[in-house]
Amino acid sequence: MANEETIKEVGEFGLIERITGQLSMPASVSVGPGDDSAVFSVDGDAVVSTDMMVEDVHFRRDWCSGFDVGCKLIARSFADLEAMGATSRGCVVAISMPEELQAEWFKDFFQGVSAEVAKARAVLVGGDITSGEKIVATATVFGQMEGRAPVLRSGAKPRDVVALCGRQGWAAAGWATLSRGFRSPRAAVDAYRCPEVPYGAGRIAADAGANAMIDVSDGLIADLGHIAEKSNVLIDIDSSSLEIPGPLQNVGAALNSDPLNFVLTGGEDHPLVATFADYVPQGWAQIGRVLDPVEGSANVLVDGEEWETEYSGWTHF
Repeated sequence: MANEETIKEVGEFGLIERITGQLSMPASVSVGPGDDSAVFSVDGDAVVSTDMMVEDVHFRRDWCSGFDVGCKLIARSFADLEAMGATSRGCVVAISMPEELQAEWFKDFFQGVSAEVAKARAVLVGGDITSGEKIVATATVFGQMEGRAPVLRSGAKPRDVVALCGRQGWAAAGWATLSRGFRSPRAAVDAYRCPEVPYGAGRIAADAGANAMIDVSDGLIADLGHIAEKSNVLIDIDSSSLEIPGPLQNVGAALNSDPLNFVLTGGEDHPLVATFADYVPQGWAQIGRVLDPVEGSANVLVDGEEWETEYSGWTHF
């Protein structure tokens, strides 16, 4: 029988003790969890990002376990550092939870956080816990550039090639599956629950001379649109270069939907997309090209034309 202790019964400091008792700190962290602040050393330029997940906005408890939520929170946060070409170092996590929530859920959440922090080769150095009506979790992540210049959204140049690293469209197919009450194909559903960030690929791209880069959190067209807008260029995606794996094809067939939509407009997989002047590093797939801007045209095209769809990518408002 599952442990039915609630968050209120365990208490704030009991929860903190359950976390801190399992953590070990690297030499770069001189003060870890348990004091008023963490203390760590950073050599050179530091990079920091923060991300938030809100229950019933970014996840549903009947779709995602505590482990899934912890995993996704950390993955989407460190993906932002990858998109700058940075090396991830650590994070702090804050979470608000209802008093009646089972403590087992929080235990699973922390295990998801820990598992993904380990994948990023980083460390959890602190955070905060409080009560609230719904679960709201925030991660602030930090890293360092290690002598690299940060890869921005504004550096794409005409005649660059556009390349993708990581899987894309899987989470959208998983969301479409769950939203219709199904749990299969399992691979797509699992991709929605916890993304697979291509850790280390951002540094490889930076070292290979990437001119611009972003992680695909809101949709391939939408996020390439940020690069195109910031760089004042036109980007043309070659749809024939985009992989549509079997699970995506199966979901598309079951829902009578073009699976290419999952790849072009789906978010939450957090692959990296970048532009390169010539050399595309191993592990990256060329999917398009950067062109001179055309007045009156959309800033991202698919096969030379605007992509006709009711959904072009996630926006919060």
